[in-house]
Amino acid sequence: MKLAMSTLGMPGQGLDDAVAVAVAHRCRGLELRLHPDTGVHAGLAEGERAGVRSRIEAAGLEVAALAGYTRICGPAPDDEVVEGLLRDLRLARDLGAPGVRVFPGGADPEVGARRLRAVADEAADLGVKVFVETHDHMALGAAVAELLDAAGTPGTTGAIWDLLHPWRHGEPPAETFRHLAPHLAVVQVKDSVSATDTTPVPMGSGSVPLEECGELLRAAGFSGWVSLEWERTWYPHVAPVEEILPGALAWVEKFGE
Repeated sequence: MKLAMSTLGMPGQGLDDAVAVAVAHRCRGLELRLHPDTGVHAGLAEGERAGVRSRIEAAGLEVAALAGYTRICGPAPDDEVVEGLLRDLRLARDLGAPGVRVFPGGADPEVGARRLRAVADEAADLGVKVFVETHDHMALGAAVAELLDAAGTPGTTGAIWDLLHPWRHGEPPAETFRHLAPHLAVVQVKDSVSATDTTPVPMGSGSVPLEECGELLRAAGFSGWVSLEWERTWYPHVAPVEEILPGALAWVEKFGE
């Protein structure tokens, strides 16, 4: 497994700070949140994109994924969703990222499947993928797998397993993994107080079944990206990400052998 750090954990801090923290804590990559506050977004000019990529690569890091906010099954018109996603996919190509995270944003898999098919040709040409996260209306692995199977575009799609959400909605990790295994691209690791109180806590001090999830990934030989998604942007009172990264690294080293 390869450890990455999400820039969601460093609100108000720029790319240079994120790079420095990632390197200091032996991360191999960054999951870049797409937002004006982070300085990384689809509105960047060509030279700005080249600058972001060169700063990351000069530090010996890779981009694990871009964390976009397209809602692939959401209520917006198809053309709006597709064009927004294509902008993010072009950015992924320019930054050397393997793909872009999207949220479901709705419960109808056919809506999302239609849009995933609409971007498939250009995504293939760009050499990037759309990663659907277990989140909101499709928090379960079963739901994300249904969407991806309906799309029928395995060459340009994948899944992100956020370890928190399927579990807190009642899907056992083994079942989540069974559904997502054919599609799994990225694992977002985190811990929280409980299934009902999602306040982030240091790895291993909360209720998320991290040991069980780790054993499932190890048994399957998963060797992809594991991104620490420390949600300090949404929970500003929690500890800095620098205090959490050692636990994430220990988890990756334990289960990524």
